[in-house]
Amino acid sequence: MIISRTQSSIERLVTMSRIDGLAALLSRYGLVIVIGWIGALKFADFEAYQIVPLVANSPFMGWLYHVMPVYTFSALLGVLELTSAVLLAVKPIAPRVSMVGSLIAVVLFLSTISFLFTTPGVSEPAGGGFPALSLTGEFLLKDIPLLGISLWTLVDSARAAARRDGGAATPASPR
Repeated sequence: MIISRTQSSIERLVTMSRIDGLAALLSRYGLVIVIGWIGALKFADFEAYQIVPLVANSPFMGWLYHVMPVYTFSALLGVLELTSAVLLAVKPIAPRVSMVGSLIAVVLFLSTISFLFTTPGVSEPAGGGFPALSLTGEFLLKDIPLLGISLWTLVDSARAAARRDGGAATPASPR
């Protein structure tokens, strides 16, 4: 009876560990795919002009279009996003470098979340306005969990760097 319970507990822990590992893999490399894909699209004219209403109405970024053309800003943003994606991906071989990619992602998602409050048309008038969201609002809303994943990748990379430097990982660290 005791052996059966112990074996069952061990099997549950192994299953949870596998799920945790899969979740970590999907979180990190899913974020790499999302940021990398969107970053690559920033070099297309259609994408450069699709972000104009978001950027132009931002009190934090709207001024950039007075300094550079739409495509140039979009391409620079694409370079930043692609850089973040690559840096996030190198965590197994360079966890400290990966931390920089996570920090860039955090800044990117904080910026895009701010568009929820600065872009006209985020709420849906046909639904009675806020909290009903338009397609633009729904598109921006997904950046909240992406911000959370970016913060998680930062901590995950910091733990990996600490282990690599010979320090013990924190007790809460699954890896």
